[in-house]
Amino acid sequence: MSRPEVVVHANAELLAEAVAARLVTRLVDVQASKGSASVVLTGGGIGTRTLAALAKTPARDAIDWRRLDVWWGDERFLPSGDPERNETGARRALLDQVPVDPSRVHPMPAADGAEDVEAAAERYARELAAAVRPEDHAPVPAFDVLMLGVGPDGHVASLFPEQPAVYEDERSVVGVHGAPKPPPTRISLTFPALNSAREVWFLVAGEEKAGAVSLALSGAGPIQVPAAGVHGRHRTLWLLDRAAARDIPHLSP
Repeated sequence: MSRPEVVVHANAELLAEAVAARLVTRLVDVQASKGSASVVLTGGGIGTRTLAALAKTPARDAIDWRRLDVWWGDERFLPSGDPERNETGARRALLDQVPVDPSRVHPMPAADGAEDVEAAAERYARELAAAVRPEDHAPVPAFDVLMLGVGPDGHVASLFPEQPAVYEDERSVVGVHGAPKPPPTRISLTFPALNSAREVWFLVAGEEKAGAVSLALSGAGPIQVPAAGVHGRHRTLWLLDRAAARDIPHLSP
């Protein structure tokens, strides 16, 4: 488990641009060393802004998009193409503008299929398991970069404080019912899956997130503050704007 590193940018726009540049560098380095790379995308405002910033930078062409596996950390269980789905936002912001291999883009199942959310979660877990390589040493792929947003309540992916999903320590993917943030029905990676990533990047902007950021970095428990329960195997980065970093004690003026 890696120790958190904190990087603060002046505002959300610069944060998104900086994360996009960092992601290009990381994915290019991984592809150069082992041929392919994997990334787990997050939704939300700053996550989508980061993908849009990546789409706009000429440096994006340094990535070999056909050798990139794209996964998601969570998804709203809504019909395909619904504007509230993380997949829809990611496709609009980036994926429809770059030459990804469709077979290596792995969206979570949508609600317009014949299965319920539990069956959909199980199907995604099987898809993850099928992608595991011997060197991953985990029940899911050892993702090269896993990006997460953080809610004002400290939730990550669709793991909400004191909800059943935060107690899951065996399954890699779960169906979420009764989420306190709409829509109530979702699919989410669990702590074991999130913590399989080589690098975890928290992307957080806005003063309404400052309390959650401070708690997560101050030793809070993962049941009460799920963001505190996720760490990259090799690196854990908290990439913040100034507003989100406001309450971190050692960064306060």
